[in-house]
Amino acid sequence: MSDIPSSLLRSTPLLDTQHPDIERLVAERGWRALPMRERIGAVYDFVRDEIAFGYNEADDLPASRILADGHGQCNTKGTLLMALLRSVGVPCRFHGFTIDKALQKGAITGIAYVLAPRRIIHSWVEVWFEGRWVCLEGFILDAQYLRSLQRRFPGARRFCGFGAATRDLSAPDIEWRGQDTFIQKEGIVDDFGIFDDPDAFYALHGANLRGPKRWLFVHAIRRWMNNNVARVRAGRW
Repeated sequence: MSDIPSSLLRSTPLLDTQHPDIERLVAERGWRALPMRERIGAVYDFVRDEIAFGYNEADDLPASRILADGHGQCNTKGTLLMALLRSVGVPCRFHGFTIDKALQKGAITGIAYVLAPRRIIHSWVEVWFEGRWVCLEGFILDAQYLRSLQRRFPGARRFCGFGAATRDLSAPDIEWRGQDTFIQKEGIVDDFGIFDDPDAFYALHGANLRGPKRWLFVHAIRRWMNNNVARVRAGRW
């Protein structure tokens, strides 16, 4: 632990660990009192299943805003996960990528899919556990949404679409067992490397949408996307 830089535990504008809502949640859940393995697992399960899969206004939002929204995607749920992990004393870092937008087809449809960039900014969280870095990406799809996909595509193995890109949709590696978890890894295109925090990444690479496309997304398209995700989650195919 002494070799881990203190920057991997610090608060930032996006990882706003000292926000009252973040502090209140951590205190109410009693996460700091848990052993390290259980502590990571409890935070991970909260972000995976109690923060629903969905689309926020932007990627570069603070963790407290994502918590208030109650939903998120890879980048925003990752920001919240990092803030909560640091708040309970778990060092973590940001790993940036792009993914092919094909893995979002079905979750994103129509004009939203057309307007989406071919390569979409993506990220996962790496956590320091038992002397090594463990990659966490399996928190993106909440359990109810994933179960709906599995019912719609029974027995499916290699799968790309609806927010998943995995070698085995029927049994993806999403459970925290002290090892890597993944749900979109098979869709990765570019690897931007490791950053101390999302703030540093977005300052260098920006977010997914800018200008008129971002305005249209915020004020119209995002609502359609989240309504579609809700239909998938409810099994209304």
